[in-house]
Amino acid sequence: MIPRILLAGNPNAGKTTLFNALTGLRMRTGNFHGTTVEWKSGSLRLPGKKNGSRGPETDGVELLDLPGIYSLKAATPEEAVAAEVLTGRNPDFPHAGAIIAVVDASNLDRNLFLVSQLAECEKPMILAVTMLDVARDAGIRIDLDLLSERLNCPVIPLNIPENQGLDLLRDQLAQWRQKEFEGLPLPRKPEQAALCGAGCSSCPFSRRFTWSEQLAAEVVRKHHVARPRSTDRLDEILTHPLWGVFAFLGVMTLLFALIFTVAEIPMALIEGLFARIAEAAAGILPDNDFGSLISDGILTGVGNVVVFLPQILILFFFLALLEDTGYLSRAAFVMDRLMRKVGLPGTAFVPMISGHACAIPAIMSTRVIENARDRLATILVLPLMSCAARIPVYVILIRILFPNQPLLAALAFTGAYALGIAAALGSAFLIKKTILPGESKPLLLELPAYKSPGITNALLHACEKGRTFLKQAGTIILLISIALWVLSTYPKSEPPETARELRAQAEQAESPDGLLGQADREEARHALEHSFAGHMARGIEPLVRPLGFDGRIGLGILSSFAAREVIVSTLSIVYGLGEEGEEDNLLLVDTLRQARHPDGSPVFTRPASWSLLVFYILAMQCLPTQVITKSETGSWKWPLLQLGYMSTLAYLASFVVYQTLRLFLL
Repeated sequence: MIPRILLAGNPNAGKTTLFNALTGLRMRTGNFHGTTVEWKSGSLRLPGKKNGSRGPETDGVELLDLPGIYSLKAATPEEAVAAEVLTGRNPDFPHAGAIIAVVDASNLDRNLFLVSQLAECEKPMILAVTMLDVARDAGIRIDLDLLSERLNCPVIPLNIPENQGLDLLRDQLAQWRQKEFEGLPLPRKPEQAALCGAGCSSCPFSRRFTWSEQLAAEVVRKHHVARPRSTDRLDEILTHPLWGVFAFLGVMTLLFALIFTVAEIPMALIEGLFARIAEAAAGILPDNDFGSLISDGILTGVGNVVVFLPQILILFFFLALLEDTGYLSRAAFVMDRLMRKVGLPGTAFVPMISGHACAIPAIMSTRVIENARDRLATILVLPLMSCAARIPVYVILIRILFPNQPLLAALAFTGAYALGIAAALGSAFLIKKTILPGESKPLLLELPAYKSPGITNALLHACEKGRTFLKQAGTIILLISIALWVLSTYPKSEPPETARELRAQAEQAESPDGLLGQADREEARHALEHSFAGHMARGIEPLVRPLGFDGRIGLGILSSFAAREVIVSTLSIVYGLGEEGEEDNLLLVDTLRQARHPDGSPVFTRPASWSLLVFYILAMQCLPTQVITKSETGSWKWPLLQLGYMSTLAYLASFVVYQTLRLFLL
């Protein structure tokens, strides 16, 4: 059995950076049973020795990266699961061989509080001291030999960006591995008699605080170093109640622009790649349902999964950089005052801004929110932020409403985003007052020192999140894509008379391509309208008619559960344009503007267009997002609640808009 080593430490102490440096990409992730708290496990190969010199590698060990915590006395879900693992009470992670306690040299006394608890876990312990360069710049010197003597455990200094100290750590683990982690000395526990000298002896943590302060005072040597004026100037701006908000908005706007623009290039390449693969598969596979399933169902479904990867990788790469620099804590501090007015913590602002690119990576990024209730409330409202998938729908409808009126069109576009933000904040306020009552957890944090970010660590973090997305959500999204293909393909129907006539004319024409294209579009339209999805659309027509929609729009709404922008391709098909309508928005807009009901009245009137626009701003029409919500919350009840309340909100808002405008505009 491969021994397991537990990595434990305070948030921002460098624990995950050490984990990534030791394991690289040899890791796997998961969630502790019954929780949304994440664990990471990785394999570490250890050096062996042959005749006194370094030789081939020995058997490795498994590293388990526990969540960053301040105490084993559970005040958060993270602390609860960490305590269970460290004390051997978690059945999924039985007895561990040793603990690596990661401590920040620039905040040694605070970090030693957790070390005092880890020393009582009855396991051999190595103290890994990080951020010695930050401590040195602050005039802090630590007597590591004396610290090792007092704790009765190895103390290893690390400078991870410079790859210093990692070999010493591996060597120490290799020595213990050769002994099978048996018979090793245990760390010295805090003296039981130590009491707080400030008159708070009844405090259960008093002896630990006193012990950590006394030990830090004994091993730390300080000399005065003037704090860099640039640091003070930065904090004066970045933590200012007003200028700090503007600075944060600027940083988030830049991040948002990167997600929105830079990601477009690889996303377009991925879409083009899968389109070519599907086209090639269609040319090779037989022209039957099996071939359609592979090219239109499975390959399209895989493409729908992979296309999200660029946004996820870019978002988490830059979030990791911002966290490494120390800025993310300051951003949370600045935004906390504003976000608390709607019941959310300041850290919720990062995923809410990211939601304008895509709700999927935004929901995954809610893990920066420590409190489980605040995290859940944020997840429930994130899909209300206008994501990139809504933009094609906004463009089509606003062009119908304001042809050749760019100023009014721009105002309508801005209004769509503003309505989504207002709906998200309002919903968060109501959710925190009803189903998730209680004030947000007070923001208590220690602003970390500014430091250069680790590019390698950020890349590994982004790759890990991308892999987690593909593993946890990819399979379900693929199954959803196949299910939607089935609904839009079956039952089969005979080609319409118009398509047969067009094909007959093509046989007599000198240039049959145009007629054959029209026939293909007629057959696609007829097949979609007579499929299960088409029958469902006609079934819901009485429900959507009060919103100003007919069965064809209802079919577009149903199809867009795969992704919101799918309504554009669906409307192109049902109005006989096929791929031409998808590629030429102006052609589709003109066709929709001229569309008529059987009685000759226009389909896309101004009230109906406004109603549909409001519906798409507020509706939950992205099943992949629902899958991610389930993955992050651990239960289907929350995505179902999300789907229910957003659909109800969209329906009621569209009903009010349509019925009100119809009174004034018709």
